[in-house]
Amino acid sequence: MDFLNPRALRWKIAALAAAACCAVAAVVGFLVHDATRERGLRVGHDRTLTRLIAAEREFSRTGKAPADIDVRTRAELPEPLARDLAERRPDTDGGYATWYDVKPPNWYWMWGAVAVGDDQILVVRDDMSAEVRSLQLLDRSIVKSVLAALVFVVPLAALATEPINRRLRHGSRTARRIADGDLDARIGPGGRARDEITEMSAAVDDMAGALQRKLENERRFTADVAHELRTPLMGLVTAAGLLPDDEATGLVRDRLRALNALVEDLLEISRLDAGAERARLDPVPLGELVADVVRRTGTDTRVAVGAAEVVETDPRRVERIVVNLVTNAHRHGAAPVEVAVTGARIAVRDHGPGFPPDLLERGPQRFRTGASERGRGHGLGLTVAQGQSEVLGARLTFANAPSGGALATLELAPDPA
Repeated sequence: MDFLNPRALRWKIAALAAAACCAVAAVVGFLVHDATRERGLRVGHDRTLTRLIAAEREFSRTGKAPADIDVRTRAELPEPLARDLAERRPDTDGGYATWYDVKPPNWYWMWGAVAVGDDQILVVRDDMSAEVRSLQLLDRSIVKSVLAALVFVVPLAALATEPINRRLRHGSRTARRIADGDLDARIGPGGRARDEITEMSAAVDDMAGALQRKLENERRFTADVAHELRTPLMGLVTAAGLLPDDEATGLVRDRLRALNALVEDLLEISRLDAGAERARLDPVPLGELVADVVRRTGTDTRVAVGAAEVVETDPRRVERIVVNLVTNAHRHGAAPVEVAVTGARIAVRDHGPGFPPDLLERGPQRFRTGASERGRGHGLGLTVAQGQSEVLGARLTFANAPSGGALATLELAPDPA
């Protein structure tokens, strides 16, 4: 399903929304964490100074320190606290020194010290674990809140993109229909939205319209040219029939037959392109029909009929397809050429160089034989065969046999896709 496809646009947008949420949460969380940490340090610092000032007053009045206050020498002080105390001046900052002693995960103390004699230092040590635990709980709460938000944001973002995905899928389906030959297909405006997808849809519709007009002009031109050539060609054929029989006359008649076949192919393709062809279905014994058609081609072609069926089809169009396939095999392939009829399937195989990769990938192309080793020709035979198979509702496929040679298969009763 497209909905579960992780590469679908909806999940990319959802991932982008999730990344944006995480980025915002990270920035906000960092700011809140930093502000809370600074506030905790400031509270611990002030609490330590308050105790230190009270202890200093008590010591100056009684000469003794309170029970919870240590009296040490400078040598007994931790080095960072001793260094900070050495930098303090009683006349400017009261001579009070502080130091935050951190040794994760369980050691968080705020130290305070003040000199009260030549080598007597009042030392206060205040536990900061409560502030640290409070900060850790805040961090966990932020992470849980972000995860809870993502549980709602990601599905909502995926659902919010569904109208966009629906329009894109409709556009892609229409583009495929156009590529498959339905030149009347259009995406359409698709609602009131006026965004990039609407612009793309309009551009694709304009392109399809321009392509349709261009192809119709080409079809009309091809049909007109073929019709215009037909009259003088018939005159040439008649005139050639009046020439005396000799080598030159034979050459002229041969070229006229080739030209006449080309014109007939062009007329047939123009009718196929215009969609004017309709199949007339009759029950036909397929094996007998194919054998008779191959015999009338006058070529050295092997025919093998096995369990052939009586098929509802248009015999004239089947004949046209078989003749074109057999002629193509003899012209562009190599002997022996074999025709096998099995059920409703007709397979034509030669033992030449095989079909070129371009034909196997894109199908028959008019006025292209595909490869020089396949011989010369105007390349319309396979195109006509492909068009006639479509009129019949059959499937014509091209492949290369594993042991070499080209293999064309006509399925008159193809399995539903």
